[in-house]
Amino acid sequence: MHTHSLADYMDRIYRDDWQGVGALMLASAEKLAKIGADFLICPDNTIHQGLPYIESRAPLPWLHIADVVAERAVERGYRRLGLTGTRWAVQSGVYPDKLEARGLNYARPNAEDRESVNRIIMDELVYGVFKRESIECLQQVVERLRRERCDAVVLGCTELPLVLDDANSPLPTLDSTRLLARAALRRALG
Repeated sequence: MHTHSLADYMDRIYRDDWQGVGALMLASAEKLAKIGADFLICPDNTIHQGLPYIESRAPLPWLHIADVVAERAVERGYRRLGLTGTRWAVQSGVYPDKLEARGLNYARPNAEDRESVNRIIMDELVYGVFKRESIECLQQVVERLRRERCDAVVLGCTELPLVLDDANSPLPTLDSTRLLARAALRRALG
């Protein structure tokens, strides 16, 4: 396991420097390859936007978080997924490209909902702040996705499963980080 500080990544993300994000990913990949890793994962959905800039130069194959989510969605028979996560992740092609490749449809929250979810993640959840009204806001966002005919919701941020899961979500959840961890374990043992 290797990572640069979140501050290093966020500095590049705030500048919309996805090539710079990719360069950080590549530096980690090279270190991991040197110590004997067999494959690479990145549990951060947002940072996956840097992957296309460096994937062809990576010393090892990547297990892509959106591929893992798409595979699980197909296994469970879902057809249309609601996307949640940081505004950078939700507005990106990280999930749409992988979902469409598997014949899945998707919906993004409206602009106001994307900003609300991003604020809750970045200003509260990453700091361990769990407000009842914020959880209710997230549930309302998922409810609106349900009304748009989504049959499951992607929890496309490491922090979202801290407050949303199948027990309190209006839609079945696909916890991207947990799914990636399980897929990595299967691959490592397989």
